[in-house]
Amino acid sequence: MADTAHEGELGGSPPPGGGEDNGWRKQYWRKNLRLMLVLLVIWFVVAFGCGVLFIEPLNSIVIAGFPLGLWFAQQGSIYTFIILILVYALRMDRLDEEFGVSERNGNGDQP
Repeated sequence: MADTAHEGELGGSPPPGGGEDNGWRKQYWRKNLRLMLVLLVIWFVVAFGCGVLFIEPLNSIVIAGFPLGLWFAQQGSIYTFIILILVYALRMDRLDEEFGVSERNGNGDQP
């Protein structure tokens, strides 16, 4: 089954450029990959950097009786991951709107 068989069923308005032009798809995918890369780097720095590599220097900072390095290792990376998921979802909604492939109908309500 070809991917092009159901192009009109993606929802939203037709993509810019229309027809057989796949330039918008490459640009959409490039922006999506760039967003994922930035968010994964942030997650790596917080989870591995703050929770493993830099735990000793961060442990010298105590907040509410807990060493900061321990907090990042136990809680901070989880909170960061949840925030990054939210950021990704919101940014992808904007990106989908920009490229006309949003899954929302015209009045902003979910189908």
